[in-house]
Amino acid sequence: MGELLLVITIVTLVVLAIRRGKPVVLDNPVIIHRHGQYHITLAPQLNRAQTFIEQIARQFMLLHPSQGDLPTQYYEVRDPMVFARGGSAYLLAASLRDGILYFQAINPQPLIYDADSHYKTLSEFSGAVLKQHPPSTPADQQWAEKLRDSIGTIAGQLNITVEALQSDR
Repeated sequence: MGELLLVITIVTLVVLAIRRGKPVVLDNPVIIHRHGQYHITLAPQLNRAQTFIEQIARQFMLLHPSQGDLPTQYYEVRDPMVFARGGSAYLLAASLRDGILYFQAINPQPLIYDADSHYKTLSEFSGAVLKQHPPSTPADQQWAEKLRDSIGTIAGQLNITVEALQSDR
């Protein structure tokens, strides 16, 4: 009887150790602030995008520490590791204010009217978040290109597809 109990216990422990856990997906927004480095705002269920965004911030700040402000850049990100409400993509805004990178990630909303666009949705959300941090000193335009390069490099390393969103104007 004791051997049977021991075998059942060992099998249970092996199964629990091998079994893959399901990823935790949060149903609340996540705000991550690393003082003097970056500020990330993630919509509900996008907490798994944190790794990608933090790697972008790390690479950009290590290779290109900058002061000044950059206009916000908008992207559509297709990351197989992020499950955005059954969708295949999420929207990402990136900007630089006083040497701090600001990122906002949201789920795309269904486009109901012809005038709707993911760019418009993301720019409104990003504008609301950055309202407290208006641009002051514009940085050299080369820094915008370096931020785009950092995003592209990290996306390539992680097999993530990133497409820049343009305004419809």
